[in-house]
Amino acid sequence: MDLAVVALVVVIMNLPFGFWRAGVARFSWRWFVAVHAPVPFVVGLRIASGLGWRLTTIPVLVAAFFAGQLLGGCLHDTWARRR
Repeated sequence: MDLAVVALVVVIMNLPFGFWRAGVARFSWRWFVAVHAPVPFVVGLRIASGLGWRLTTIPVLVAAFFAGQLLGGCLHDTWARRR
């Protein structure tokens, strides 16, 4: 798989976790779970895609991870304002 495709999947995979994270108290146990639960999935996706552990892929996937968390939080805020 291409790095861009894997990064896009990581962003999409983190959207619900970012949505959840934005709705719980910061640094609570649920917040930590929302931030760290997708990590094994990202590692599994990285292995399954054949990207390996090249140093050049790490910043791209970390940025995709945080982008998904951030976008999910923005979706939560937008959803909460409309309620």
